[in-house]
Amino acid sequence: MADNLPSEFEVVVLGTGLPESIVAAACARSGQRVLHVDSRNYYGGNWASFSFSGLLSWIKENQQTTDLGDECEDWKKLILEDEEAIPLSRKDKTIQHVEDFCFGDQDSAEGVEEAGALPKLPVLGASGAKGVSLESEKECPAVESPCPEPESQEPEQTTGTEPAGATEGNGAGTTSGTESSPGESTLELGQTEAAPSETPTQEPKKITYSQIVREGRRFNIDLVSKLLFSRGLLIDLLIKSNVSRYAEFKNATRILAFREGKVEQVPCSRADVFNSRQLTMVEKRMLMKFLTFCLDYEQHPEEYQDHESSTFAQFLQTRKLTPSLQHFILHSIAMVSETESRTLEGLQATKKFLQCLGRYGNTPFLFPLYGQGEIPQCFCRLCAVFGGIYCLRHPVRCLVVDKASGRCKAIVDHFGQRISANYFIVEDSYLSESTCTNVCYRQISRAVLITDQSVLNTDAEQQVSILTVPPVELGKPAVCVIELCSSTMTCMKDTYLVHLTCPSTQTAREDLEPVVQKLFNVNAEKETENEELEKPRVLWAVYFNMRDSSGVEKNSYSGLPPNVYVCSGPDSALGNDCAVKQAETIFKEMFPTEEFCPPPPNPEDIIYDEDEIEPEESGLSNPAETKPEPSAEGSIDGGAAAVTKEE
Repeated sequence: MADNLPSEFEVVVLGTGLPESIVAAACARSGQRVLHVDSRNYYGGNWASFSFSGLLSWIKENQQTTDLGDECEDWKKLILEDEEAIPLSRKDKTIQHVEDFCFGDQDSAEGVEEAGALPKLPVLGASGAKGVSLESEKECPAVESPCPEPESQEPEQTTGTEPAGATEGNGAGTTSGTESSPGESTLELGQTEAAPSETPTQEPKKITYSQIVREGRRFNIDLVSKLLFSRGLLIDLLIKSNVSRYAEFKNATRILAFREGKVEQVPCSRADVFNSRQLTMVEKRMLMKFLTFCLDYEQHPEEYQDHESSTFAQFLQTRKLTPSLQHFILHSIAMVSETESRTLEGLQATKKFLQCLGRYGNTPFLFPLYGQGEIPQCFCRLCAVFGGIYCLRHPVRCLVVDKASGRCKAIVDHFGQRISANYFIVEDSYLSESTCTNVCYRQISRAVLITDQSVLNTDAEQQVSILTVPPVELGKPAVCVIELCSSTMTCMKDTYLVHLTCPSTQTAREDLEPVVQKLFNVNAEKETENEELEKPRVLWAVYFNMRDSSGVEKNSYSGLPPNVYVCSGPDSALGNDCAVKQAETIFKEMFPTEEFCPPPPNPEDIIYDEDEIEPEESGLSNPAETKPEPSAEGSIDGGAAAVTKEE
């Protein structure tokens, strides 16, 4: 099929991570011919989400240390005398120190198969996260290759037209995760999203490893753990470009704090503060006074000018706040480093937190149903709707550079086909070691746990919680913990999916295991002590380090032509602003006169000529991608209006 690919494009994008997908969508939306390829068999790169079996396959792949040799170098014959080649990496080396642990009886899972899984054929892919959607092949933007395998394509099946319908009635896709009518207001989210449990102290159901394997398709496990600020750049882009119709979102329902060995809920909104039983009346007044000051701190420079060189923690000590309030503000509201963040950084973070409150719920955060891996795929779908061509399992051997001009003129793929373009966007993991010799990378420590109960049990069991655990010892970073319930469509019923993230100082296990032991019971059932019985039990865990290539300047890479742009992988921050800023910067450098991801046209205003109705010349575009466009466009209007009113 690769022989049928057109040989000329305006833009070629390598990698389907979030920044690359946003750039591809923006380019296609502005009328450019886009080819978007990925050597992996799934969308998202290090932003992807997997079913449980898909994650096990990913773990096995990344635990292999064998390097791929260059089996065939025939592509070098395609390089002319006045050209030179920049070889690309054959193996993704962004993941290290992968360790997984099962805390149940693993032998009992032998021979157990995923419920609803289709036979694994070498070409055909299966569909159906939880068996809900069977339209993945029709909806999948990939045209060169079939839809990815079931374990690696869980999120793709959940972003079709069915979720879009639920999206449009709930304010740009914000939904409680329960069945709701299109007319329901987003203001009711907080009431509908939490289902009461029988009793907060009830014994959790025993979940075995074989059950996890059998229900593996109910899991959508993110490689990178992030939340969306309700007034952040990504939410604004999703609404502006109307990409929000392809996804659904759920409110993060509570902010937690870890203090003196206990997990407790942090009051965020004015109502929460005055209803809180944790704070005295004096503390409530102190907190409200300080938060009011943070909302317009720029108007009162005399309040903080003398402390600009101090850390935010030192500044809080001068504000007549009790130790518990200082802890809440530093770790659960501003969420900044106790030792490194300066006063202005802390004030800016606190203001951003407060400005995001109330737009979609009583916390500033949203989480995409079916996992973070949905978001890159949503932008891929927009690109495909506007004519972008997608090829998974499509490695690229090299970039071809014209010696005279110094510009990149083409790529050579693994079939030996030469594809020309004006601009090339490359994910950092595709670059070879020789290109990255002078680059100094940071690392992110990640852990993913499957547990049997929440870190803080309440009457409402369906909670999405965010918790910042202060540094365990001096020199260690704070750890961000995000706990997801089954209504986020990321785990099976009666389990919780817990993500831990921090900047790396050692291996992921060395960085995060002390925090896991503080919050969870990791002992075998027979060895459990009374104190540990109160903690949630870890059923399964994986630790890994991920490369953080954010903040790397382009001139740090050796020998890259000016028309080749590098996109970084995920960073350690909670939000997605870095990826959106990077995508917009790259797009503006390529097409300075074009608008970045403008709103789609109104279907009623589109005048179709006879030529436009004809199918694509190449026959490679997926016609199913274009079908939802008119209906989705028409039905999103109500949701977009709701968002405007809330603003």
